[in-house]
Amino acid sequence: MAAKIEQIDSTIGEDSVFEGSFDVRGSLRVDGKFKGEVKIEDELIIGETGKVKTNVFAKRVIVGGTFIGNIEATEEVVLLENGKVLGDITTPILTVQKGVVTSGKIHITSNKFGADAIRQVIEDSYGLEKVLAEVIPEKKELQKKA
Repeated sequence: MAAKIEQIDSTIGEDSVFEGSFDVRGSLRVDGKFKGEVKIEDELIIGETGKVKTNVFAKRVIVGGTFIGNIEATEEVVLLENGKVLGDITTPILTVQKGVVTSGKIHITSNKFGADAIRQVIEDSYGLEKVLAEVIPEKKELQKKA
């Protein structure tokens, strides 16, 4: 599971609703409802009662409630038992507990490669260029014979 942080820098409480732009130096815990733009330096924690609608870029994201938007985490994403996510997730480490509901693309990255390079890294590892070079000439020969 995610490394336990010693201090929560900002909290949106269970009975609170916040809409707008939020810039957090450190960590944010949401047990209420948040909609808008958020910049988080460290960790976003969405408690079981938390509801968040935004795109987020953070070191770590823990979802125990509902999240709508895209998540990009440089260290890890943890989807807890009651977590619900609608959106894409990009992270080097993804932990998913039983009971999670999610819809979106999952991109497991590496600290060595950014999200944009994932496809190229996998294709290069497989030797896709060599495979395509072998397949394409065969296609041309089949077309000539037809």
